[in-house]
Amino acid sequence: MADQPTKPTQASLNKKAVQNTAYKPSGVSATGRNARRFAVRLWAVRHSRGLEWFYARFADLFLRLHPVWKAIGYDRAERPVKFIEKHVKGFLFDCRMCGQCVLSSTGMSCPMNCPKQLRNGPCGGVRANGNCEVEPDMPCVWVQAWNGSQQMVENQAILTVQKPVDQSLRETSAWLRVTATAAADRTAAAAPGAPQ
Repeated sequence: MADQPTKPTQASLNKKAVQNTAYKPSGVSATGRNARRFAVRLWAVRHSRGLEWFYARFADLFLRLHPVWKAIGYDRAERPVKFIEKHVKGFLFDCRMCGQCVLSSTGMSCPMNCPKQLRNGPCGGVRANGNCEVEPDMPCVWVQAWNGSQQMVENQAILTVQKPVDQSLRETSAWLRVTATAAADRTAAAAPGAPQ
C-alpha cells in the first residue's frame, strides 16, 4: 500500500484555525473564576455547626417579626428581603436563589452548586480526590455536604429526601416563605381543638 496522506482531525483543524497571538484570555476556566467562591463555600462547611446555631436564632427572630411582615405585606417585603438574602447567601454559600433552601439539611453546602443540580446526594462520578467529575478543580458539593452535616447538631437531616426543585419559586425569598409557613403552622397548632 502506498502511503496515503492522513485526513486531518477536527481537533487539529481547530488548533490551526486559532490565531497565535500574545493575548491569553484570563478567567476562561469556570473553576479559575470561582476559586474564591470555593474558598468561602468550604469555610461555610467547616463552620457549619456555628452557622446552624446562628441560623436557628435568625429564623426565630424572623418568626417573631411575622406580625411586621404581615402588616407590611409579605409581597411588599419580598423585594428588599430578597435583595439582602441574595447577597448574604450568595457570598457565604454561592446561593442560586432556588427559593427552597436546604442548607440546614446539607451541612451548609448548597446542592444547587452541583453542575448537575442534584438535590439528594452525589452522582456516580465523584473523583477519588473528592472533586467533581464535571469541574475537576471543584470539590464535590455532596462530599462537602456530608462533611458539614456531620458537624451539625441535626446531622441526620441530610438523610431526608428532598423534593425536586419547584422552578416557580426561583428568585424568591426562602426566608420569608419559611417564616410564613412556620407562622401558619404555629397558628394551626394553637387553634382550639388542634391535635396535641
